[in-house]
Amino acid sequence: MKNKVITLAVTGASGSPYFIQLLKSLLESEVKVYLLLSSAAKIVIETELNLFLPKEHNDIKPFLLSFFKQHNSMSINEDLLEIFDKEQWTAPVASGSNPADAMVVCPCSMGTLSAIAHGASNNLIERAADVMLKERRDLILLTREMPYSAIHLENMLKLSQLGVTIMPASPGFYHQPKSIDDIVNFVVARIMDHLKIPHSLLKPWGN
Repeated sequence: MKNKVITLAVTGASGSPYFIQLLKSLLESEVKVYLLLSSAAKIVIETELNLFLPKEHNDIKPFLLSFFKQHNSMSINEDLLEIFDKEQWTAPVASGSNPADAMVVCPCSMGTLSAIAHGASNNLIERAADVMLKERRDLILLTREMPYSAIHLENMLKLSQLGVTIMPASPGFYHQPKSIDDIVNFVVARIMDHLKIPHSLLKPWGN
């Protein structure tokens, strides 16, 4: 059976812990991940996690695989992870002839939200999202800003009307979180639910 393929894009909004937990959960579930990182995302990851991704594009994949092995005792099939540069137009995600099953932008900056809403396609992240829209595949945006302006809300409404799932990084507290990890897991669990990928991050309501 073919592995499910998810495009995971990371932009310059706050929320790096969500990205790390989502990537970990997807790879643990043996999902094929196409990872796209913006330049701003790398800076935010450094700021929030003290995780300094290599400057050379080809060094990022072994770095992340080593990170998960070291911090989570997690051995990953390296074939499940492919990382593409922001201008790597030959990547599968750039064409509607080979789209991923779904795409998640986690976290999604308001600049990226605007670009997707207006079909900018100025980099691979924006183009990959545009492919999802035109091919009518699932696109999830984990939006992160506070407060939202009218422009942000208009862009979210426009995309929601096109079938995009808007998921603000708004964790619930009814599960009585005891740590930051519990809060992060709540949000990531909701993303995994919408991707229809089984997980053990959070018990379903009522169980």
